[in-house]
Amino acid sequence: MNKQIIITAALFGAVAVILGAFGAHGLKALITQPQLEIWQKGVDYQFYHVFALLFLSTFTRFKNKLIAGAYYFFSLGIVFFSGSLYLLACRDLLGLDTLTRIIGPITPLGGLFFIVGWVLVVLAAIRNK
Repeated sequence: MNKQIIITAALFGAVAVILGAFGAHGLKALITQPQLEIWQKGVDYQFYHVFALLFLSTFTRFKNKLIAGAYYFFSLGIVFFSGSLYLLACRDLLGLDTLTRIIGPITPLGGLFFIVGWVLVVLAAIRNK
């Protein structure tokens, strides 16, 4: 499981660097400043949870379902929360104005996944002897 977590974190981390650079350089002239801030928020939260995933990979003494659950919820949170922010930031550029009603509610769902992941980390720590 630790190897899988590290690989996932590394891939999400590489993508975050690419998307951060793309936002700072490639999108700057194409979308508005508020949209760039939304993009950057997605990059920030993706990075925060890459570090959370790397933290999870250090739990070698107790491999349990709580840590595995946190891994899956953090990963889904990155996809749903950050992914939806990337789409929302580029909605005008991509012609997704009509999809905003669909994409918008996905962001809080991703945030909920992050919260559940953190709660599972707390529970795993409590159960650790």
